[in-house]
Amino acid sequence: MSECWAGCGGFVMRFIFRIAMTVAATGLLAAGCGGSAGQSAASAPASAAPAAPSPPSAPAVSASARPPALGSAPQGYQPLYPFASYADVQGWQASYRTGGHQPWHLSADQTALSFTQGYLGFTEITKVARHTVGVGDARVTVGLPLPNGKISDAATIHLVKWGAGQQAPWEVVGTDDTTLTLDVPVYGSALSSPVAVRGTITGVDESLRAEVRTLGSASPAGTFCCRAAGGSASPFSLSVPFHATSGRVVTIVVHTGGHVAAVERFAVTGAAVR
Repeated sequence: MSECWAGCGGFVMRFIFRIAMTVAATGLLAAGCGGSAGQSAASAPASAAPAAPSPPSAPAVSASARPPALGSAPQGYQPLYPFASYADVQGWQASYRTGGHQPWHLSADQTALSFTQGYLGFTEITKVARHTVGVGDARVTVGLPLPNGKISDAATIHLVKWGAGQQAPWEVVGTDDTTLTLDVPVYGSALSSPVAVRGTITGVDESLRAEVRTLGSASPAGTFCCRAAGGSASPFSLSVPFHATSGRVVTIVVHTGGHVAAVERFAVTGAAVR
């Protein structure tokens, strides 16, 4: 009995010892795993907060839709008439405030007609057929009065406001071309004499002429005469020699007529002399 108890007791003691060793090993393993996880959590950087979504990109704005600048030049445009510089704009604004001089600068219609008749010399084009005038941008279609009382469109003149405040004057910056286009030289490009002038014309028995003009001069800086033309969007090419100082902005005008008036349609572009 004592031998059985001793043998059984030895067996039981060995069994309990094995269980204790297993539990101890399990505890050590758990402690080791817990330490590893805590160290990883402590050493890992905190997650960054999600970035705010980027605002949508602003849509591209075409040159013709840009707002006029308040500084050295109308933004994206060539100053063709009546002001050559922002200093000229400011000078007129001062004279208008003190003496009300030349109020026509505040009218897109009157500025377009002055450009046509006074600067380009097309004295038979005397009417405004229609206009679209915004806060800082205008299109004025000038035309020739016909014997039947209608107005024949000669050109649609593009103007922008140049300057600050309610007394910002209008400035001619080009034309919107239709049946007579002036495609070369490219608007705003640099050029030298002679200048190649190319475009298209739709009409019958047309006679094309061209001039290069600069502000402050009553006479053209260069002229071309003449080129017979006609058809439907038929291409034409001219070469106009001229004299103008480097850096000057020049107005290049192509026109046609001869049916009811010397000038019946025209198109202009602006460029700078190299």
